[in-house]
Amino acid sequence: MYSPRHPLRSRTVSIRGLRYHVCEWGEAGAPPLVLLHGWMDVGASFQFVVDQLQRRWHVLAPDWRGFGATEWPAADCYWFADYLGDLDALLDALCGAAPVTLLGHSMGGNVALLYAGIRPARVGHLVNIEGFGLRDARPEEAPQRYAQWLDELKARPGLRDYESLADVASRLRRTNPRLSEDKAQFLAQHWSTAGADGRRRLAGDPAHRLVNPVLYRFAEVQACWARIRAPVLWIEGAQTDAHKWAGGAAVLAERRAALPGLQYAVVEAAGHMVHHDQPAAVARLIEGFVDAGAVSGGVSDAVCG
Repeated sequence: MYSPRHPLRSRTVSIRGLRYHVCEWGEAGAPPLVLLHGWMDVGASFQFVVDQLQRRWHVLAPDWRGFGATEWPAADCYWFADYLGDLDALLDALCGAAPVTLLGHSMGGNVALLYAGIRPARVGHLVNIEGFGLRDARPEEAPQRYAQWLDELKARPGLRDYESLADVASRLRRTNPRLSEDKAQFLAQHWSTAGADGRRRLAGDPAHRLVNPVLYRFAEVQACWARIRAPVLWIEGAQTDAHKWAGGAAVLAERRAALPGLQYAVVEAAGHMVHHDQPAAVARLIEGFVDAGAVSGGVSDAVCG
């Protein structure tokens, strides 16, 4: 099994009526680096990147509500605005008023980009890994979307369970063939919990699978992005297929153009789970970006092998 260079510590804080689990590395007083995981993931997912960091950091990676060891709210649906509210409260509780380096992957990247525009003074540097957003919805889609949500409330989705940790690790490797066996075994411990019958259940509320009845409107997102003051590093995997959720590669180019001056990096031999596939490259990009400060004069391109 993968042996961490920097074992994580667990802490729990009360946030907006929930007991929030936070993975922690480093020591208080070091520059804060806050890592936000994606959908159906956990904070421990960043262990491999943390082990490759060279600078002194105080790293904090919460499990979002309804994921990992954080409590599940008694709710029919997960509302995106709640992630913003949780992040704001977490930063107040854990980091004080000082600006942080904020990194998010996938769903966490979308939260990070929005938050950096809504609370620009709280973010000193911003790293977005594959947080592309969704396809821009049309208003006429609303009736069907609401109807679908109502139908799913009556037929609640579930998540399958697994016989053993080895089976969970196998599932992770089927989803991402680039994931090594030792890392899959490590992640399986955090990605699942043991039931009374000994079977492993995914550490996520099945309600996350309900369709969100609120349409994704990129114009609103862009209005938030326009207020971002922090320098932005946008990271993609060279073999990612996640752009399909946003509407294609051309849409991503337009969205990157909505963030003038960003630094754009493509990581070779990596898919959507860039932080699993190439953690050393991600760590180098983060620290090189922070050390270099703001990028000026348009988009700066980089390719990491």
